[in-house]
Amino acid sequence: MQFDVIRDRVKKLRGLMREREMDAFILIVFERLNSESCHYISGFRGSSAALIIDDKREALITDGRYQTQAALQSPFALTVQTKVSLSEFVAGMISANGYKSVGFESEKLFHSVAEGMLKKVSTNWKDASALIPFLRRTKSAAEADAIKRAGVIAREAYDKVLGRVRVGMTEVEFESTLLHEIKMAGAEKGWAHDDFIVVSGERGAMCHGRPTQKAFALGDTVTLDYGVMVDGYMCDVTRNFAVGRAQKQAIEIDRILVKAHRDAAAALRPGIAGKEVDAVARKVIADAGYEKNFIHGLGHGLGLEVHEAPRLSFLSKDTLKVGDVVTIEPGIYVEGWGGLRVEDDYLITERGSECLTQSDDQHLRVVAEE
Repeated sequence: MQFDVIRDRVKKLRGLMREREMDAFILIVFERLNSESCHYISGFRGSSAALIIDDKREALITDGRYQTQAALQSPFALTVQTKVSLSEFVAGMISANGYKSVGFESEKLFHSVAEGMLKKVSTNWKDASALIPFLRRTKSAAEADAIKRAGVIAREAYDKVLGRVRVGMTEVEFESTLLHEIKMAGAEKGWAHDDFIVVSGERGAMCHGRPTQKAFALGDTVTLDYGVMVDGYMCDVTRNFAVGRAQKQAIEIDRILVKAHRDAAAALRPGIAGKEVDAVARKVIADAGYEKNFIHGLGHGLGLEVHEAPRLSFLSKDTLKVGDVVTIEPGIYVEGWGGLRVEDDYLITERGSECLTQSDDQHLRVVAEE
């Protein structure tokens, strides 16, 4: 990441800090928890770190394992943590600087760590959990481009692996083959922390089912929900295919979902409420008689993490704005039969939206035909 991008983000963060009358802001990473926000604001991508940002300085604290890496990835002044725990080290630095008001992220700290720091340091602690997510929500052209490049790799890898599908191939084998193609194409990885979703036959009713040793059978419908990471940013795509031949119900559900997806995508624009977009897709599915089979929200924000703000669901309180990247992923799940879902990623623009991932036919594909 270019250091001028990081400096611009820090400048924006300082503006938010001044609005909330904070002398300093701290961000802590424990065993990768909160590593995405650390990467966003500092450039550093290690598994253990703390950031202290005040009106003049930016400090990055990490241990000796990451000393060389931190210096390469971040323009922040580096301090190597020694002798005491990371939280104790941070508490000591806050006390030494005499900050009167410090912002911290209660949503990203273990309770025991937060309690220990709050008691050790005499300052006015302010919950600043919303600051970095607020900045991360609006994607720059470079961030959107990384997601688009991830989408290209995702599509090309998927097409390659579809050509190798056969009766008897297992869900795990399919996932492993796909991940191999993704990494060979130059991606960092698939999703950051999760396996792909690969569910076949009756298992398709499990909208978050992980791949197993179940073998593909003739006539199975297979749902694949997967992603690719490029420069730390991820795409999120769902496609469906049938092994050998497509069942009549699968064709019917596929037609409904593609229409629901495209109608909802056409509604995307700045100023529309997340729940309104959800309602567009939900009506298509309800009118087709599958209202009770659409059991989750329509979509979510996407970026350094697979799930970010804003949300598209009947419970959403978010309103879309320029720079949001969201998924559209209507699904229908029938217990004892299976299910399908159709998903692509969209950037909200001044004129509406731009699809960052769709360059192929969203419809159910038949592979390994007899």
